[in-house]
Amino acid sequence: MQGKIALEEHFAVPDTLNDSAGFLPADCWTELSARLLDIHEKRLHLMDRHGIEMMLLSLNAPAVQAIPDPARANEIARRANDFLAEQVGKRPSRFQALAALPMQDPDLAIDELERCVTKLGFKGALVNGFSQVREANTAVYLDLPQYLPFWAAVERLGVPFYLHPRNPLPSMAQIYEGHPWLLGPTWAFGQETAVHALRLMCSGLFDKHPRIQIILGHMGEGIPYSLWRIDNRNAWTKAPPRYPAKKRIAEYFSQNFYITTSGNFRTQTLIDAILEIGVDRILFSTDWPFENIDHAADWFDAASISENDRLRIGRENAIRLFSLKLG
Repeated sequence: MQGKIALEEHFAVPDTLNDSAGFLPADCWTELSARLLDIHEKRLHLMDRHGIEMMLLSLNAPAVQAIPDPARANEIARRANDFLAEQVGKRPSRFQALAALPMQDPDLAIDELERCVTKLGFKGALVNGFSQVREANTAVYLDLPQYLPFWAAVERLGVPFYLHPRNPLPSMAQIYEGHPWLLGPTWAFGQETAVHALRLMCSGLFDKHPRIQIILGHMGEGIPYSLWRIDNRNAWTKAPPRYPAKKRIAEYFSQNFYITTSGNFRTQTLIDAILEIGVDRILFSTDWPFENIDHAADWFDAASISENDRLRIGRENAIRLFSLKLG
């Protein structure tokens, strides 16, 4: 399929490059670091070869979210966003941008989101899960009351918010002790992000701000395939949910969330997601440079779905969600 749009596609700046070390074997670092720092060479060549018209670019992880000092986090976010705006300006028909945000301070995050959207033309934001705030051994999640003004700004600006994974802090990862292979994309990324997303849904956030749209990668971090059980909860007991939100979790997921195919190139999983949440809530992505563009594109182009669904997932849904000006 020609004209695909991909939106979980990462880059790094020198300040954040080493945050991506360790996710892949050490002998891959030369290749991975080169991929992260490149925008207009190998990346663009692969896009052309595999039918990707546009990428929405975002900073690598955990990056800004792992900087405990709010002022420093804001400095790095602004520096990365200014760099990204410059790169997008060179080829705006091929690249657009998602903002990095200093969530350590909600007021700073609001200011930077507004700057990126209204002055730099960014299409939304991507945040790498919880933030470490003032002390390294803290994990502050976005369902907490101090973030309500931030979410009001997201709704007011009308831009999507991508909730991207990060590993749990070592002090909060006892379940993985002795099993380091379960960290990262194998399991911990998905578990960490799914719980964060469920916290947002259960908190009542979407009752207060029903127009917010959040994106999850990797086919929804496992949530679509657990929605029935999450809401059923030993239904014979007739016990009401013990969370503040007013609706079932499945309703919020179908109204306030999108998922992408990033790093999860499995047709059976895609078809299950279509059955659970509908084709209009699914978006194509690759997860470059941590996954290969050819693996993502070759799989998607041949997946056993209808051509109409392929067009919607591969292109049309992203154009609508991000208000992209494409032919």
